[in-house]
Amino acid sequence: MSSAAVRNLILVLGDQLTPSITSLAAGDPARDLVLMAELADEARSVRHHKKKIAFLFSAMRHFAEELRGLGWRVEYVTLDAAGNRGSFTAQLGDAIARHGPERVVVTEAGEWRVREMQASWAERFALPVEILPDERFLCPTGWFARWAEGRKQLRMEYFYREMRRRTGLLIDGDEPAGGRWNFDAENRKPAKADLFMPRPPVFAPDAVTREVLTLVEARFGDHFGDLAPFGFAVTRGDAEAAFDAFVDKALPKFGDYQDALLAGEPFLYHAVIALYLNCGLLDPLRVCRRVEIEWRAGRVPLNAAEGFIRQIVGWREYVRGIYWLKMPSYARSNFLGHTRRLPDFYWTGETAMACVRAAVTQTREHAYAHHIQRLMITGNFALLAGIDPYELHEWYLTVYADAYEWVELPNTVGMSQFADGGLLASKPYAASGAYINRMSDYCGGCRYDVKQRTGAKACPFNALYWDFISRHRAKIGRNPRLAQMVRTYDKFPADERQRIADSAAAFLAGL
Repeated sequence: MSSAAVRNLILVLGDQLTPSITSLAAGDPARDLVLMAELADEARSVRHHKKKIAFLFSAMRHFAEELRGLGWRVEYVTLDAAGNRGSFTAQLGDAIARHGPERVVVTEAGEWRVREMQASWAERFALPVEILPDERFLCPTGWFARWAEGRKQLRMEYFYREMRRRTGLLIDGDEPAGGRWNFDAENRKPAKADLFMPRPPVFAPDAVTREVLTLVEARFGDHFGDLAPFGFAVTRGDAEAAFDAFVDKALPKFGDYQDALLAGEPFLYHAVIALYLNCGLLDPLRVCRRVEIEWRAGRVPLNAAEGFIRQIVGWREYVRGIYWLKMPSYARSNFLGHTRRLPDFYWTGETAMACVRAAVTQTREHAYAHHIQRLMITGNFALLAGIDPYELHEWYLTVYADAYEWVELPNTVGMSQFADGGLLASKPYAASGAYINRMSDYCGGCRYDVKQRTGAKACPFNALYWDFISRHRAKIGRNPRLAQMVRTYDKFPADERQRIADSAAAFLAGL
């Protein structure tokens, strides 16, 4: 590397793989130096899925080459390099000592823990540290805080409408396209096995990725998940090709079947691009505008375009706003007082419940499960069983390639587990086996009988659901979306209520 003087030392994090990110946009390739590093502290902050570590290390190495092609000087520290210090702070300190920059420039981290590190660096190193906002997101945290001020409940639907207006997506004049903001009611069709299921493209590992795979197997071989086969996109071009394939082959039916569950079909019509969006290989506004173009051209129906755009400018931006509004205390929210340990089958997949086994098995294989599998299978079971929400949060953060704390934690703590008491979600997402049976074909191959409420052969979700209603009636009885279920439970004969309690207790004891 050139020994030229360094004006700014620009630290780029592993989820900031965007050439136009604010730290780089503020720099000058002729005078500044980019620092990137593969760090053991980050790879082991939780025991991340092996595929996730490999994906990020390979994407980072390819991004470093992309920056070099744009004229940047890049100091890239691989995990096994002699000069690897293991943590952001130690690695940055080492680079400052060697290069003597005038200041450090960073784009704000997406995670509270790392943002706190960044805030400490100016004093620690006695050097100016400029922390710039991450403008890849469409809703600045300050704007979200102003929107949330004074509201007792922060409903995504109202936030989403404001984001549609801000971006102009699917807006005709002053009104939403099609006369409605939300077409979710049309997006709940159960899938059938005879549907044609397009598969996301698979990208053969190049020499850089093969080197990373060898490294990850050697250093993180005891982590959760299957490393092979590995087919994620690790370059911007391949990530864009993956999105193009979704638009061409799957988007037209994405809306209809986005809530469906089908054995042996882990992807259905989903885009499987969240990992590329969340690390910076894809731009969220650009993908939404592309989807809008497809609808306006008549190539996809409005319910598909709106459903996709809602996931990006609605949920994705909304949960980030919640995260930065409520952290750090939000992480330990536990409104329902759940303390049960996470069962081993979340790691092994060894359970007779076919739906849970399918979700965990594909998670181990692909580092991926779609939102209904996360919310209504693994999340629903944890809610009904009374699993500690923080322990479940750490599991989700560990096992999915797209999981970063800013997006995963509010989805788990707020939406899935209702641990914030209803700040984020309008009701607990609790459901019996009937929902799973309606939306999937899992139940037909399950040892348990989804039609039975109690007894050794009954679907565990059934007794657990009604036991959940009973246990938490004081906290959920006034919820307009669950009050009817409390009244229904109260109409059960006393002996049926006792059978429900006994069946739930017997199953939970076996965990």
